[in-house]
Amino acid sequence: MGRMKTIAPAPGNNRLLRPRALAEILGITVTTIWRMRQRGDLPEPIRISPGAVGWREADIEAWITARAAERRSA
Repeated sequence: MGRMKTIAPAPGNNRLLRPRALAEILGITVTTIWRMRQRGDLPEPIRISPGAVGWREADIEAWITARAAERRSA
């Protein structure tokens, strides 16, 4: 049997957040995550497999920062 190749993490925060984890971080339901995604209100997720997606944590952090900046300037 072959050895599995270990891949070193890339610099920065590239952890993938699955929908349940993202919902918990944002304090909303998974259903709301999907509604926001359909409206284009969230960054695009990354397809992990045919039935699974995840969002880069760095993308979500940048999105939250941008939303906060919009609120301050309003």
